[in-house]
Parts: sequence; C-alpha cells; structure tokens
Amino acid sequence: MAADSFDCEAAVVGGGPAGLTGAIYLARFKRSVTVLDAGFSRAAKIPRSHNMPGYPQGVVGAELIAAMRAQAHLYGARVEKACVQRLQRIGGGFAVHFDDGREPLRCRSVLLATGVSDNAPAMPQLAQALRDGALRYCPVCDGFEVIGCHVGVLTDRCAGVREALYLRHFSDRVTLYFTQRVDLTEEDRRRLAAADVALQPAPVRALHLRESAGVRVEHEDGADDCDALYGALGLRVHSQLATALGAAHDDDGYLLTDSHQRTSIEGLYAAGDVAQSLNQITVAAGGAAIAASAMHRALGLPG
Repeated sequence: MAADSFDCEAAVVGGGPAGLTGAIYLARFKRSVTVLDAGFSRAAKIPRSHNMPGYPQGVVGAELIAAMRAQAHLYGARVEKACVQRLQRIGGGFAVHFDDGREPLRCRSVLLATGVSDNAPAMPQLAQALRDGALRYCPVCDGFEVIGCHVGVLTDRCAGVREALYLRHFSDRVTLYFTQRVDLTEEDRRRLAAADVALQPAPVRALHLRESAGVRVEHEDGADDCDALYGALGLRVHSQLATALGAAHDDDGYLLTDSHQRTSIEGLYAAGDVAQSLNQITVAAGGAAIAASAMHRALGLPG
C-alpha cells in the first residue's frame, strides 16, 4: 500500500501516560500520529501521586493526564475519543477498527498502550474510598503514605501473601484478609508469622467506608477497622488487540517485547502496564519513549 494511502504514520491506542508520552515523542519527531483514547486511563483515577518526579507536593492523576494531552496537542498529535474493537493487518501497516462502526483508521505502525485494570472489591462508595486513600491498590506507589498505619490486605488467592509481606516494611500492623477460603501453604503461614503479619482466615462478608477514616472489614469472626485497605484481587491485562493477531505474551497476558518495545508482530509496539508488570507511571513513560524512538527509525524518511 502506498504511503499516501494511510491516514497517519502511527496510531497510539490508549490515552494514559504511556500513550501520551509516545504521542509527544512521535509528534516531535515530525510524525503524523493519532491517539485513540477510550477514556479509561488507570492513572486518571489516582487521587494524588507522590512519587512522580518533579512534583514535590504530588500531582492529581487526572491533572497529569490533562497536561500531557495538552502537550501532545501542542506538537500536532491528534487525540480522538474512540474505543478500538480490533486491529487488522493490511499491506504495509494496520487498519484500526472501532466499536461505533466508523471508518477504520489506516496507519503504518501502532503503539499499544492499553494498560491494565484493577479487580475492585465489592464495596459501597468505592470511588470515594479511592479518593480518600482508604482503599488503595499499589504499595509501590504509596506504601510511604501508610507508614505506621493499620493496613489491611484483601485477596482471593495465595499471591496476596506477597503483598502483605511487602507492606510489612512500612507498618508493623498488617492484617491479611480473604474474600473466600484459601488454603495457604505451611511455608506461607511460616513467612507471615515470622513477619508478624496477622492472618484472618474467616472470609470477609462486607466492606464499609468509615465516616472518620479508613475501612471497616466485616468477616465471619467479627469486624476490624483498618486505616487503609489494599485490594490484591489481581489485574485484567488489556492485551487482546495484540494477542488476537498472535502476539506473544506471558501467562498473565502481559505482552512480550524486546529492548525496543517491539512485540512479535512487525510494526506493533507496546508500552506501559500492558507490556510489563511494574505498573508505574515513570516506567510507562520510559517504555513509550523507547517505543516511539524505535517507531521513528523504522518508519524511515518521508515519502
């Protein structure tokens, strides 16, 4: 397909930190780039991030995304509200199909930055609990904020043991809760006991946002009050657009990429949470910068 048959040189699927960083780089490389944003960025839900470099007082996730979007616009990137249904290989590139039936976008390369979603616990006032910091998901991001607090970790699997042990570094009052009966190994029980992490094996029946602060955890043996509750119920990796084309991925669904963020599909790149399990804004932005630089080189000279 001739170069002038494409609508743009690069399509970026996802409007979070990875996607917008990729768009900024590509636009500054004088590449025509369109960002397709469904509006579900995980970063936009962050009440305030305190580990983002350059923001000593922290930055609200939605404000960071808005600033990055404005920066992408400044250099000529197009940002469109769109939900991508599937990718199709066409001669020399891709056709991006949408769920609303509009005409496909034809592009020479694609940066997939669709991220992940947290599996949320069943809890009234979920959004407010996140805003207040009563419910949290990322101890790497904000373990600092719960130093010395009574911290609960809610899980439905043995993997929650790792998160409870990780949080033990920040507080000596950590309790592990379960949504269902889970058979822990003797080794897991030994590790929890050695770290002085409390174990509540009775399944949780209800979670309530407390008026003062924190979360009340009701279980079959009674109720506890936690200053903060971490949801460790797993993630949904949004890699289906790539895996439908046969892109290589790991057992959890994360896309496998090389040192240039290239997937196993020629012309398809991935950055951010969809491509790696350290789900951090800075990591996502760094991966997108690498991807965009590789895409620019692969696209070659104009015409």
